[in-house]
Amino acid sequence: MSQIGVAVVGAGFIGPVHVEALRRAGQRVVGILGVDENESRSAAERLSIPKAYRSFEEVLADGEAQSLHLCTPNKLHYPMAKAAIEAGKHVLCEKPLAMNSTESAELVALAKGRRQAAGVNYNIRYYPLALEAKDRVRAGELGDVFHVCGSYTQDWLFYPTDYNWRVLAEEGGALRAIADIGTHWLDLMANITGLEVEAVCADLKTVWPVRQRPKGEVETFSGKSEPKQVELEPIDIQTEDYGCVMLKFKNGARGTLYVSQVYAGRKNCLRLEIAGSKASLAWNSEAPNEMWIGHREKANELLVRDPSLLGDYARQYANYPGGHNEGFPDTMKQCFRAFYGYIQAGDFDAPPTFPTFEDGHKEIVLCEAILKSHTEQRWVTL
Repeated sequence: MSQIGVAVVGAGFIGPVHVEALRRAGQRVVGILGVDENESRSAAERLSIPKAYRSFEEVLADGEAQSLHLCTPNKLHYPMAKAAIEAGKHVLCEKPLAMNSTESAELVALAKGRRQAAGVNYNIRYYPLALEAKDRVRAGELGDVFHVCGSYTQDWLFYPTDYNWRVLAEEGGALRAIADIGTHWLDLMANITGLEVEAVCADLKTVWPVRQRPKGEVETFSGKSEPKQVELEPIDIQTEDYGCVMLKFKNGARGTLYVSQVYAGRKNCLRLEIAGSKASLAWNSEAPNEMWIGHREKANELLVRDPSLLGDYARQYANYPGGHNEGFPDTMKQCFRAFYGYIQAGDFDAPPTFPTFEDGHKEIVLCEAILKSHTEQRWVTL
């Protein structure tokens, strides 16, 4: 795969993750932009990146940066993605694509018909066993899907003293737990099963309506590893810590999802179960190299990720032998390989091999229906 010059916008938690994965995917990172010149310079030095940008305008003007990865707070995704597309850049944006469906619909329309790739980083699709599940479901091995269920749980906001910009509606959007992690589950479920949501019924809860914010921002996920004393101030929170959603699908199947960011002991746990007319399966992101397959008339199975045991579709995304586990960083690498492989193939009329702006827009429409359902306490049809 030939290299494409990539600029990473955002130097917090996820930006360096993108840098590492881009390099593993064979791409050349030409520069990075932080919140200010000091952060840009520090990140560039720490990550051995040639350029430390001083502004987003400088990124857009850099002819060496053919592609942009947007790893910024949610409220910046829409204006940055729009400017990047208009500047002729390929764009891979962290989710959510925008703050509302009006913005995301505009981005979909803007990117349509251009010889530019426009993607959203739903990387969880690229666990090898998640792809194997998709292959088996789409091949009919589970039969007709009766129902799906699952969850996405974390504990990084367990205490009222846990704080990050994501808890603020003006920074991340009106939904938080559902939008931040629930959409990963919803995207994965749809990608595996092909099911389309017809209606939702949701119940959300803000466990900590007041949190204690440090005077001076802290880096994402750093609080538990930095017990130093800081001055705190109370701040009102409108976004949800927990959410439960019932789903109706267009083919008559049903589903349930719950998410929580205040679930002690669950660090980053996505669970998905699919019940079909022939068999069922279950997968858990905290044990991503095993997939349970359930039967009625014979013994259940436990498939351990091994390229020699996977189908042709999933095998191309499994790079290590059985017993050599692949995890979160590998999903980033495989997502980026799919994205840049599509660009280098040069056929922009071909079906995308990566999560697109349109996929990102669908998730935002779904989130808005979930919020409306909770607010009005009723089923909402999409």
